[in-house]
Amino acid sequence: MNIRACLFDLDGVLVDTARFHYLAWKQLAGRLGFDFAETDNERLKGISRMDSLEILLSIGNVQLTTGEKKQYAEEKNQIYLQYVSQMTPGDILPGVNFFLKELKANNIFVGLGSASKNARLILQKTHLEAMFDVVIDGNLISKAKPDPEVFSLGARLLEVDARETVVFEDAVAGVQAAHNAGMKCIGIGSPEMLAEADLVFPGFENLKLADIRFV
Repeated sequence: MNIRACLFDLDGVLVDTARFHYLAWKQLAGRLGFDFAETDNERLKGISRMDSLEILLSIGNVQLTTGEKKQYAEEKNQIYLQYVSQMTPGDILPGVNFFLKELKANNIFVGLGSASKNARLILQKTHLEAMFDVVIDGNLISKAKPDPEVFSLGARLLEVDARETVVFEDAVAGVQAAHNAGMKCIGIGSPEMLAEADLVFPGFENLKLADIRFV
């Protein structure tokens, strides 16, 4: 496979923000009168804020009006942003900087494909923004993963073929989105959880471009 572009999810792949989402959702659940376990948070990975809220409400068996849902979703985002505002380059996961620099050195396009509407803020806070040729975030798409929109748009803007594009994801919905876009997918995390991925690595530490050449 001739790799021309790599598209990355953000939360839990490049930066350690998954815990911020969990803490924000947990705080919101507490306000609604129920507990939100960390294991439940796995179901929210890679999907939009409103879809995440729907899952949260189903766990707590809570019914809300459309207006109330928008209000609580915004409240969750404000809690999350309080954590994000304190982010630094120290929140970049191990090995990420080295791997991105290797891609750039080999003239491979680097893009972001994230459902997060706060993606650009996070890239700015962690000083990663300059590494990306294109940033597709929740402000540019209308369909959540596993719909391929976020990755298909990234490839289109980079003017590369899906068959020459590799996606890096930590969520099942993200892996499915990559495959639905006709792309190969590298799972970052647990091989058991990400069994659908073409390859799975625990993280970027010690990961080199040569390790994915055979995909």
